[in-house]
Amino acid sequence: MDGTLLDSEKLWDVAVRELARAHGHEMTDELRHALIGASGPNALRLIFDGLGIEATPEAVRAAGEFIERRVTELMAGPIPWRPGAKDALSLVRTAGLATALVTNTKRSLTEFGLDTLGRDFFDVSVCGDEVAHGKPEPEIYLRAAELLGVHPRDCVALEDSPTGAAAAGAAGCAVIVIPCEIPVSAAPGRVFRKSLVGLTLQDLEDALRVRG
Repeated sequence: MDGTLLDSEKLWDVAVRELARAHGHEMTDELRHALIGASGPNALRLIFDGLGIEATPEAVRAAGEFIERRVTELMAGPIPWRPGAKDALSLVRTAGLATALVTNTKRSLTEFGLDTLGRDFFDVSVCGDEVAHGKPEPEIYLRAAELLGVHPRDCVALEDSPTGAAAAGAAGCAVIVIPCEIPVSAAPGRVFRKSLVGLTLQDLEDALRVRG
């Protein structure tokens, strides 16, 4: 969702940088980039380690509440789409393909994203707080495939981050990578695009063939 379909990583950027300043630090770009695509617990661990803040249970809980509250405020209005994303969703729905939204974002915040995206584009959605281990572990993609009633190897995942691409690949999905905020390394089975503009069904079939 964030960075692939919606240009919402910029909203997360505001929240995590404000959190750092609240603790008397400026977040480096290196640390910020490490957070992209991370699950909530992993992101908080990275923030505390990266800023050198003692990760007491109370501090971690307060930080999580701060980020959720701030992102909720920022997501309350319309969220910009990523280029070509809406047309890509329309393409697969018109073709009758089963579609899942798979995101490390927790359910309460994902609902704001779905307000912009439109729930009719998706048969199911799976969020980071609905699995034991979010991306880069494969569980979230395996769960989505299970809910769709398909095998992961028959799925094509669209991802923008190293974390997401790793999760989808580990689950057995073909992966089309559309980098957003940070580069994603080449790896076997990954196909790269500059954007979702002009995506075709043939592109999805080609991704499955490249994955093998």
